[in-house]
Amino acid sequence: MDHRTRQLLASGAVLAIFFIVQLGALALVEPFLEGGLQGTQDTSNPGISIAYIAGILVATAAMLGIIKYGGQNVLRLVIIFAGVYVTFFVFDALVPSLGTAGGIPVQDVLVLAIALGLGAALYLYPEWYVIDTAGIIMGIGSAGLFGINFGILPALVLLVVLAVYDAISVYGTEHMLTLASGMMEMRVPVVFVVPLTRSYTFLEEPTPDTMKESNDNLPTEPEEIDATLLNELGPERVSDLDDETLADADIDADALDDDVREELDGGERDALFIGLGDAVIPSVLVASAAFFIDTGPTVSILGINATLPAATAMVGTLLGLSVLLWLVHKGRAHAGLPLLNGGTIAGYLIGALFSGLTLAEALGLESFL
Repeated sequence: MDHRTRQLLASGAVLAIFFIVQLGALALVEPFLEGGLQGTQDTSNPGISIAYIAGILVATAAMLGIIKYGGQNVLRLVIIFAGVYVTFFVFDALVPSLGTAGGIPVQDVLVLAIALGLGAALYLYPEWYVIDTAGIIMGIGSAGLFGINFGILPALVLLVVLAVYDAISVYGTEHMLTLASGMMEMRVPVVFVVPLTRSYTFLEEPTPDTMKESNDNLPTEPEEIDATLLNELGPERVSDLDDETLADADIDADALDDDVREELDGGERDALFIGLGDAVIPSVLVASAAFFIDTGPTVSILGINATLPAATAMVGTLLGLSVLLWLVHKGRAHAGLPLLNGGTIAGYLIGALFSGLTLAEALGLESFL
């Protein structure tokens, strides 16, 4: 199987993961509501979003500080606990009542066992499929919970502001890249990992520390680099060289080994990585539209009913994701939320207008006008 085919299959897997997260969030809207998990009284107040975004900024700053000062082990345990916590709520909503045994609800014991089992797997063996399973469950639970607590206007505010913030943090301050690197080292479900080869293992993915150690002895001046040196380094270490330094070096391409030349021509990535937040944030609007829009037609998606705006928001997310994956395969690093949230909002608005809502109603502004 050539690399192009593997890229297409991996992209299909990423699209499937996003679809599962959004469909799962739709399925949990009613069970979460019946379980009393709507904790916000005024769900139309955009201040909810502002408070949540402020919380994200504080949490991001705290995590960067923890990573900088070597507190990764504590942060890893906190994130694993969060995964266990969300998993409990998801399966508590999904698993039916099974009666009692010795006066103890069987459902509670089973759900707790599932949640703790996932937490143990994350702690002891965080391979890519464990990370992805936990990420899907956390994504479904988080999107469903936010969806029933964020009305349409707060959800739209959340998506717009976080898209701008994501662009600034990736293209401007670049602190999101620093955070992502630290999270990769901890092997926690904040990214989805989709391998492109059968032999890939996330457990052996280079961490920032090992990459730094490996890079300490690499040449930093163009005149230090020639074909002989590149062949000695091999494709893996060649990929760590600075692109500008390589561009300025005088290299005899005919003297390069085939695998080194292939790496210099673009190489082949072993896996696709995409943030958990990239799946959760657009899904908030999908779940919100499913819960708060009560006019217009409904559609059935694999047996799960959704309002038309929720369904078209899902389509918009997947279209935005397709463009993002195309850019990634072109070798261009991009912030995910501008494309994902933009596609979700556009899809939602199209569905809302076709459902007979006015633009003010679609934007959740009718109570303010």
